[in-house]
Amino acid sequence: MTRKAHPLEARLGYSFGKPALLKQALTHRSAGPLHNERLEFLGDAVLGLVITQRLYQQFPDIPEGDLSRLRARLVRRETLAAVARSLELGNLIKLGAGEKNTGGSRRDSILADALEAVIGALYLDGGLGVAETQVLALLGERLDRWGDTPPDTRDAKSRLQEFLQSRGHDLPVYEVVATSGKAHARQFRVSCQVQGLPDATTGEGSSRRAAEQSAASLALKALGQPA
Repeated sequence: MTRKAHPLEARLGYSFGKPALLKQALTHRSAGPLHNERLEFLGDAVLGLVITQRLYQQFPDIPEGDLSRLRARLVRRETLAAVARSLELGNLIKLGAGEKNTGGSRRDSILADALEAVIGALYLDGGLGVAETQVLALLGERLDRWGDTPPDTRDAKSRLQEFLQSRGHDLPVYEVVATSGKAHARQFRVSCQVQGLPDATTGEGSSRRAAEQSAASLALKALGQPA
């Protein structure tokens, strides 16, 4: 009897020879002993290899440090979580009752980890060629948008500071204005006061650093600079 395709298989355009691998990849540790952490570990390495090779080929003239920062930008949690949301992974991840009740299916960390686990499962099921094809299908659009000119790899806080210093302005002042959520799912709101802007910009994130980066990015936009 023909096996009914899993919803994710249809979205990926790939049928698993070992469907149990996909089931494990979509099982969070809160849902049982056969969870996805080992597959996540493997998928992280496969993802890093595929993206590293693509960057090496796409940008033959830029130094190792810039390549590392470009790779970090592509495989960071926020990017992977966005890709996971495009695949609607949140609806497919098996969670324990506690994680489910606290909105785990929407959390960046859980979504990003599940995507890496799926990549690990693809590697074990179909080999490196299959995993590479899928990774580039999921992230290749971001690479293609860069073309032959990579983006500025400095983070938003660094670029804002350098922009202000180049004009003799004071350094930005960051302040945590609010926190919310439980200890394992804390959200921070941070303001960024910049000389030359009448109002502070406000960013949010799952850590103080992430919220500061968001606020700095908004400040750069307000100053007419690329964020």
